[in-house]
Amino acid sequence: MPESFLAIDPEATTPPFEQIRAQLMDAVRAGRMAPGERLPTVRALATTLGVATNTVARAYRELERDDLIETRGRMGSFVAANGDAAHRHAQEAATAFATRIEKLGVAPDEALDLVTRSLGAVPRPM
Repeated sequence: MPESFLAIDPEATTPPFEQIRAQLMDAVRAGRMAPGERLPTVRALATTLGVATNTVARAYRELERDDLIETRGRMGSFVAANGDAAHRHAQEAATAFATRIEKLGVAPDEALDLVTRSLGAVPRPM
C-alpha cells in the first residue's frame, strides 16, 4: 500500500500535491508499485497524510494527465497498465526534436548544447 512510503514534509517549499505526485511517480519507476495496482481513494490517502482531499485529487489528476495512473470511475485509480509512460513520451519528444533539428540544418553537437542549456534553465521543485 502506498501510504507506507508516502509522507508530507510540512517544512518543504514544494507544495503537498507535488510531494505526493513525485513520491508516487518514484514508487512506480522504482517498482514499489506495479502496473494495475490500485491506489488508495483520494479521501483515504488525504486522511492518512493529513491533507485536504483536493490536494490528493490534484496529485492524482496530474499523474493521470501524465499517463502514470488511470481512473476507472467508481472502481478507483490504478497504476497505468503500461506503468511509467514518461519514458515513452520523452522518446517521442526527442524524436520530434531530432527530426526538427535535422530539417533546420542544425549540427548535432549544437543541438545537444541547446538541449543541455534548456534543461539547466528549467526550474526544479525543491
